[in-house]
Amino acid sequence: QVQLVESGGGLVQAGGSLRLSCVASGRTFSSYAMGWFRQAPGKEREFVAAISRNGGSTSYADSVKGRFTISRDNTKNTLYLQMNSLKPEDTAVYYCGASTFMGIVKLTKSYNYWGQGTQVTVSS
Repeated sequence: QVQLVESGGGLVQAGGSLRLSCVASGRTFSSYAMGWFRQAPGKEREFVAAISRNGGSTSYADSVKGRFTISRDNTKNTLYLQMNSLKPEDTAVYYCGASTFMGIVKLTKSYNYWGQGTQVTVSS
């Protein structure tokens, strides 16, 4: 089992940047593929970005490609999401997830563990 705690959310103006972190405790962090998802009010949770166990492979939703960067530091048990050129439509609660599947994992149902979420609000 692994516990996940996100941080780094907040209020930012359009065009600004934020860096989200997700610290894992419990089982070996490098045993999990990781991902970031977001959920806006009244909408389903959606895929944002994913990274493989060793960080060698990444994948992004089209809506964030070129603006967001996912990374991980397995020595610090930490997952990151660097978000640049933020837009009002990026406003949501952002969640990190851990999956026991191999490779890149994009499906919400394939994640075994979730953090509590961190709010990101982008003003226009």
